[in-house]
Amino acid sequence: LGADAAHGMARRAATRLPGAVVRADSRRLPFPGGSFDAVTVVWMLHLLDDARPVVAEAARLLRPGGVLVTTVDKAAAHDVGSDIDALCAPYRAGYAADGSARVGAYAAEHGLTPDGTALFRGHGQGRTPRHVARQVRSGALYAPGGHRLADRVEALPDPDGPRPEPEFTLRAFRRP
Repeated sequence: LGADAAHGMARRAATRLPGAVVRADSRRLPFPGGSFDAVTVVWMLHLLDDARPVVAEAARLLRPGGVLVTTVDKAAAHDVGSDIDALCAPYRAGYAADGSARVGAYAAEHGLTPDGTALFRGHGQGRTPRHVARQVRSGALYAPGGHRLADRVEALPDPDGPRPEPEFTLRAFRRP
Protein backbone atom coordinates (compact mmCIF):
# COMPACT_ATOMS: atom_id res chain seq x y z
CA LEU A 1 0.00 0.00 0.00
CA GLY A 2 1.10 3.54 -0.61
CA ALA A 3 -0.08 6.82 0.88
CA ASP A 4 0.59 10.41 -0.06
CA ALA A 5 -1.16 13.65 0.88
CA ALA A 6 -0.42 15.27 -2.49
CA HIS A 7 -3.00 14.51 -5.15
CA GLY A 8 -0.42 14.51 -7.96
CA MET A 9 1.95 12.16 -6.15
CA ALA A 10 -0.86 9.76 -5.17
CA ARG A 11 -2.16 9.77 -8.75
CA ARG A 12 1.31 9.02 -10.11
CA ALA A 13 1.89 6.24 -7.58
CA ALA A 14 -1.51 4.74 -8.42
CA THR A 15 -0.32 4.10 -11.99
CA ARG A 16 2.37 1.84 -10.53
CA LEU A 17 0.21 0.33 -7.77
CA PRO A 18 -3.37 0.30 -9.10
CA GLY A 19 -5.88 0.04 -6.26
CA ALA A 20 -3.18 0.19 -3.59
CA VAL A 21 -2.66 3.94 -3.09
CA VAL A 22 -4.62 6.23 -0.80
CA ARG A 23 -4.50 9.97 -0.48
CA ALA A 24 -3.85 10.55 3.20
CA ASP A 25 -1.91 12.59 5.73
CA SER A 26 1.03 10.56 7.07
CA ARG A 27 0.29 11.87 10.56
CA ARG A 28 -3.16 10.21 10.57
CA LEU A 29 -3.34 7.26 8.21
CA PRO A 30 -6.64 5.43 7.61
CA PHE A 31 -5.45 2.02 8.81
CA PRO A 32 -5.98 0.22 12.12
CA GLY A 33 -3.09 0.05 14.56
CA GLY A 34 -0.84 -2.98 14.25
CA SER A 35 -1.75 -3.52 10.57
CA PHE A 36 1.68 -3.72 8.97
CA ASP A 37 4.87 -5.74 9.12
CA ALA A 38 6.82 -2.86 7.59
CA VAL A 39 6.37 0.88 7.14
CA THR A 40 8.70 2.95 4.98
CA VAL A 41 9.05 6.72 5.18
CA VAL A 42 11.51 7.66 2.47
CA TRP A 43 12.48 11.18 1.37
CA MET A 44 9.83 12.75 3.53
CA LEU A 45 10.96 13.59 7.06
CA HIS A 46 13.43 16.21 5.81
CA LEU A 47 10.50 18.17 4.34
CA LEU A 48 8.74 18.56 7.68
CA ASP A 49 9.06 21.06 10.50
CA ASP A 50 8.37 18.25 12.97
CA ALA A 51 8.87 14.57 12.16
CA ARG A 52 7.57 13.36 15.53
CA PRO A 53 3.90 12.85 14.46
CA VAL A 54 4.91 10.86 11.37
CA VAL A 55 7.21 8.57 13.36
CA ALA A 56 4.45 8.15 15.97
CA GLU A 57 1.95 7.16 13.28
CA ALA A 58 4.37 4.71 11.69
CA ALA A 59 4.96 3.13 15.12
CA ARG A 60 1.19 2.86 15.70
CA LEU A 61 0.78 0.92 12.45
CA LEU A 62 3.46 -1.70 13.19
CA ARG A 63 2.67 -5.20 14.39
CA PRO A 64 4.96 -6.75 17.01
CA GLY A 65 8.20 -7.55 15.19
CA GLY A 66 7.39 -4.96 12.51
CA VAL A 67 10.01 -2.60 11.11
CA LEU A 68 10.03 1.09 10.28
CA VAL A 69 12.59 2.03 7.61
CA THR A 70 13.26 5.71 6.98
CA THR A 71 15.79 8.02 5.40
CA VAL A 72 17.56 10.41 7.78
CA ASP A 73 20.05 13.28 7.55
CA LYS A 74 19.24 14.14 3.92
CA ALA A 75 20.64 17.69 3.96
CA ALA A 76 23.77 16.59 5.82
CA ALA A 77 24.39 13.92 3.17
CA HIS A 78 24.72 16.61 0.53
CA ASP A 79 27.75 18.03 2.36
CA VAL A 80 30.36 16.02 0.46
CA GLY A 81 33.28 18.32 1.29
CA SER A 82 33.20 20.04 -2.10
CA ASP A 83 34.07 23.62 -2.97
CA ILE A 84 30.33 24.38 -2.95
CA ASP A 85 30.06 23.05 0.60
CA ALA A 86 32.97 25.19 1.76
CA LEU A 87 31.27 28.37 0.53
CA CYS A 88 27.82 27.43 1.85
CA ALA A 89 28.85 26.12 5.28
CA PRO A 90 28.19 29.39 7.15
CA TYR A 91 24.63 29.54 5.72
CA ARG A 92 23.43 26.09 6.80
CA ALA A 93 20.73 25.93 9.43
CA GLY A 94 21.46 23.65 12.36
CA TYR A 95 17.98 22.12 12.71
CA ALA A 96 16.99 19.12 10.61
CA ALA A 97 13.63 17.43 11.20
CA ASP A 98 15.16 14.20 9.85
CA GLY A 99 18.29 14.28 12.03
CA SER A 100 19.24 10.70 12.86
CA ALA A 101 19.44 11.26 16.62
CA ARG A 102 16.14 13.15 16.63
CA VAL A 103 14.33 10.44 14.63
CA GLY A 104 15.85 7.76 16.88
CA ALA A 105 14.54 9.58 19.96
CA TYR A 106 11.05 9.84 18.42
CA ALA A 107 11.09 6.13 17.59
CA ALA A 108 12.15 5.28 21.17
CA GLU A 109 9.29 7.44 22.55
CA HIS A 110 6.93 5.05 20.76
CA GLY A 111 8.54 1.81 21.81
CA LEU A 112 10.66 1.17 18.73
CA THR A 113 14.23 -0.04 19.06
CA PRO A 114 17.11 0.58 16.61
CA ASP A 115 17.44 -2.31 14.17
CA GLY A 116 20.11 -1.30 11.70
CA THR A 117 21.57 1.37 9.47
CA ALA A 118 22.48 1.24 5.80
CA LEU A 119 24.17 3.70 3.47
CA PHE A 120 23.55 4.12 -0.24
CA ARG A 121 25.11 6.41 -2.79
CA GLY A 122 22.92 8.84 -4.70
CA HIS A 123 22.86 8.66 -8.49
CA GLY A 124 22.65 11.93 -10.38
CA GLN A 125 22.48 13.83 -7.09
CA GLY A 126 25.90 15.49 -7.25
CA ARG A 127 25.29 19.24 -7.09
CA THR A 128 26.65 21.70 -9.61
CA PRO A 129 27.56 25.30 -8.74
CA ARG A 130 25.05 26.63 -11.28
CA HIS A 131 22.20 24.54 -9.84
CA VAL A 132 23.01 25.50 -6.24
CA ALA A 133 23.22 29.18 -7.26
CA ARG A 134 19.71 28.95 -8.79
CA GLN A 135 18.40 27.35 -5.60
CA VAL A 136 19.98 30.05 -3.44
CA ARG A 137 18.58 32.86 -5.62
CA SER A 138 15.08 31.38 -5.48
CA GLY A 139 15.19 31.01 -1.70
CA ALA A 140 14.81 27.22 -1.93
CA LEU A 141 18.24 26.74 -0.35
CA TYR A 142 19.71 28.73 2.53
CA ALA A 143 18.60 32.32 3.07
CA PRO A 144 16.24 33.94 0.57
CA GLY A 145 17.86 36.68 -1.47
CA GLY A 146 21.35 35.31 -0.99
CA HIS A 147 22.47 36.74 -4.34
CA ARG A 148 26.00 37.42 -3.15
CA LEU A 149 26.40 33.79 -2.07
CA ALA A 150 24.82 32.62 -5.32
CA ASP A 151 27.26 34.72 -7.35
CA ARG A 152 30.23 33.30 -5.43
CA VAL A 153 29.01 29.72 -5.87
CA GLU A 154 28.34 30.19 -9.58
CA ALA A 155 31.85 31.64 -10.04
CA LEU A 156 33.44 28.36 -8.90
CA PRO A 157 35.41 26.43 -11.51
CA ASP A 158 33.38 24.12 -13.77
CA PRO A 159 29.96 25.59 -12.86
CA ASP A 160 28.10 22.78 -14.65
CA GLY A 161 30.29 19.97 -13.35
CA PRO A 162 28.62 17.79 -10.72
CA ARG A 163 30.42 17.45 -7.42
CA PRO A 164 30.68 14.04 -5.72
CA GLU A 165 27.50 12.06 -5.16
CA PRO A 166 26.10 12.17 -1.62
CA GLU A 167 25.85 9.06 0.52
CA PHE A 168 22.41 8.75 2.08
CA THR A 169 21.40 6.95 5.28
CA LEU A 170 18.55 4.56 5.99
CA ARG A 171 17.67 3.65 9.57
CA ALA A 172 15.48 0.79 10.71
CA PHE A 173 13.53 0.59 13.97
CA ARG A 174 11.69 -2.50 15.20
CA ARG A 175 8.55 -2.92 17.30
CA PRO A 176 9.54 -5.56 19.92
